[in-house]
Amino acid sequence: MSQSTQRPGQRLTIVSSASETTAARERASESVGSLVLIGVNHTTAPIEVRERLAISATRLADATRTLAQQTGIREGMILSTCNRVEFVTYQDRLEGTQTHGLLRFLHEYFAVTEATVEPHLYEFRGREAVRHLFRVASSLDSMVVGEPQILGQVKESYTVAREVGAVSTALEPLLQRAFSVAKRVRTETQIGSSSVSIASVAVDLARKIFGSLQGKTVLIVGAGKMSELAARHLIQQGATSILVCNRTEERAAMIAGQISEHISVQLASNPGAIHCSTEVIPFERLYEQADRADIVLTSTGSAQPIFERTHGQRFLERRRNRPMFFIDIAVPRDVDPKMNQVEGCFVYDIDDLQQVAATHLANRSRESAAAESIVSREVELYQERLELREAVPAIVALQQNAEALRQAEMVRAAKHLVTMTPEQQAAVDALTRSLTAKLLHPQLTALRKKSE
Repeated sequence: MSQSTQRPGQRLTIVSSASETTAARERASESVGSLVLIGVNHTTAPIEVRERLAISATRLADATRTLAQQTGIREGMILSTCNRVEFVTYQDRLEGTQTHGLLRFLHEYFAVTEATVEPHLYEFRGREAVRHLFRVASSLDSMVVGEPQILGQVKESYTVAREVGAVSTALEPLLQRAFSVAKRVRTETQIGSSSVSIASVAVDLARKIFGSLQGKTVLIVGAGKMSELAARHLIQQGATSILVCNRTEERAAMIAGQISEHISVQLASNPGAIHCSTEVIPFERLYEQADRADIVLTSTGSAQPIFERTHGQRFLERRRNRPMFFIDIAVPRDVDPKMNQVEGCFVYDIDDLQQVAATHLANRSRESAAAESIVSREVELYQERLELREAVPAIVALQQNAEALRQAEMVRAAKHLVTMTPEQQAAVDALTRSLTAKLLHPQLTALRKKSE
């Protein structure tokens, strides 16, 4: 408040105590905290680094809980997919220290050195962290732009974070907004008009390798959503035999049943379509049956490779040196890269799919631009709401501090008011309230205008 509002001889403590009001506003601002996001993805880190940080579904809750327990971190969420590992946190607003705490968590929890991971890390704060999260959820930052799986993966990470108590009043509205933005992008643009995913790109790669998949036998190892999607694309491309293998045989049987149902629907609508058979391979018989496949598409959650170089050598011997292709879309990888050294074995991992995915990106550039425009506007809207939320504590602090000072002055002047009638005392009280409100009005108006 300006001292110019004080008349000579007037004793108004509320005017001279602006420093106390400022301190209250600063305390309110500090309570807001800071949004910090760090991570690696397919553009910044090779798969050798990403698989060191990859977190399986069974470990995600523990990792998220541990992250949220770090000093200075109030809330946190971890997103771990085949193409990225990201840590979204809401922290105490202590400039320059947030990243140090996150890096310490990375080094200790994943047992990785600074030299291993830090050259590949990216960091976003505040508005840019909001923008990045909106782009990720909307599949604008994916290897295959427009693929629908990423939104489900973000929601799964959010669900786990909520269950362990790592998401609360700060990240909750941010993530809910990210889901709404992703839905709007999907609804208002054609970015997801065609069925494009990591699985479809993997099948495209297999088709490019063979020219045609007709008459080919494909072994799918792992019975997750990616495997089911890959099977559907394989059928469309003419594969005639699909083998399904998973550690849990019941899950493999369920996927095989879904594939068979899909085949039946396809044959009913197109009697001339190529028939495709399905078969479940028990996991304990994987290595004795794998050589039946021309293409092995693997996507499991194993922490260690399930196919080693020696396996490839045995497969090729039983296949009489007919080539065998491995498309590994798992992170960590399911196929040891050394298998590429076996003559007749050809291994492609998730990073090899980027070249195929680039063609999809070129075809979607116009829709991507429209989606980016939506994200930019949504970031601005979110920041406006955030500023309003941050302004409220400052407004309340100003009002409370002013009222406390007014009441203190009334107590101090009480001995001069005892000779007044109750009506006169009420008039003085009303006068001081009115004067306080008028003195606060310029500051409160400025805060509200900034928020609105």
